[in-house]
Amino acid sequence: MAGTDIAAKIAELMPGLRHDLQTLVRIPSISGPGRPSEPLLEAHEEVARLFREAGADVDVLELPDTAPVVIGGIPAPPGAPTVLLYSHYDVVPPGDVALWSTPPFEPVERDGAIYGRGTADTKSNILVHVGALRAWDGRPPVGIKLAIEGNEEIGGAAFTGYPAEHPEPFAADAMIIGDAGSVRPGIPTLTVALRGMANVDVEVRTLASAKHSGMFGGAAPDALVALIHALSTLHDEHGDVAVEGLLRTPWTGLGPDAEELRELAEIRDGLPLVGTGDLGSRLWSGPAITVIGLDATPVDHAINAVIPFARARLNVRVHPAQDPLEAQAAVIAHLRALRPFGVDLTVTAGETGPGFSAKTDSLTYDAARASWADAWGADTVEIGVGGSIPVVSALQQAAPDADVLLVGSADGYANIHGPNERVLLDEFEKATVAEAEFFGRYAAAWAAR
Repeated sequence: MAGTDIAAKIAELMPGLRHDLQTLVRIPSISGPGRPSEPLLEAHEEVARLFREAGADVDVLELPDTAPVVIGGIPAPPGAPTVLLYSHYDVVPPGDVALWSTPPFEPVERDGAIYGRGTADTKSNILVHVGALRAWDGRPPVGIKLAIEGNEEIGGAAFTGYPAEHPEPFAADAMIIGDAGSVRPGIPTLTVALRGMANVDVEVRTLASAKHSGMFGGAAPDALVALIHALSTLHDEHGDVAVEGLLRTPWTGLGPDAEELRELAEIRDGLPLVGTGDLGSRLWSGPAITVIGLDATPVDHAINAVIPFARARLNVRVHPAQDPLEAQAAVIAHLRALRPFGVDLTVTAGETGPGFSAKTDSLTYDAARASWADAWGADTVEIGVGGSIPVVSALQQAAPDADVLLVGSADGYANIHGPNERVLLDEFEKATVAEAEFFGRYAAAWAAR
């Protein structure tokens, strides 16, 4: 089927895809401890129905303490490759509902977009997969495998370790990870790198209890001051990470736009961006260390006392090609070597997650670049993302030779995890066209090897 035929077919399918997306968004499928399981089960049933009606044989994977996973697929035609389609049906909580223009779980279509929690992250990407199968009337020229989970937003739970131990349901020649999108509207985008992640806790104890600052301040060691001094050594005077052993390389693809970053991050007027060098290496191919939590006496409960205890949690973002355990060890070694004012620090390793660096010199990527360019009518760009998606590594363990495409219907302004999340209908449609076209191009390229 030619690209123009696919685009026309999907244009006809869009009213139904919009309806199905709104139905799925109405289900408040929030994952997390203490959250009710009924909405997750309802979302799972809806997702299973959508794929079943799109032509797939659907099975359910039940794992302990996690939402059910939709697996199954469509057998490959003789001699054709198999593509695994991944996405997730769980969402994060809406946060402060007062910040939403419309109720988060009542999808509203306006100004060329659908608003609601989960529209961009990532229920529209589930419908992209469904729409691509519908475009081929459930008989695509490639084999299909499915992995649509319901606990991605809390780390994947038991599913993260499952593919490595049970690879057969996930064995594929290529994977389409539907949990990404365009760097900005109108630009077809392949995400080719993800930073890894490691957490580190650092704790200081100096006194058995708080002591009057007037009587003891100036001689008794203040735990919070010692901790602040330790944390200040993690960055240099420019804001660059100053820990030896953390990898940073220049970013050679399309780099971030500084003014766009300011807008998206809502940086206050007059404040600079931190760090030096190209912005891509600061955000995508270099380390970042963020203090994501601090335990000390709150200001509203402060008394005139020397602080006896303080603790901080660091989130370390790691070069896509660096082992996060290696990076975590470097940060721990840096902190353990410090003794601010002669005070020892207790440093503890936290959770880690690997990064991802795609091999882009393949027929898979050639087919993808052409398909995404045709769908958008523009040159395909390749970007990195500063965050991590642990399931990418989990699925790669099941199929280590598979090429991985991180793509989707979101864009840089979709406000995922924030109020008024939305997906642009134009991006939604183009992402569906691109994926459907990719099935045809990939099958043809595979046959011509």
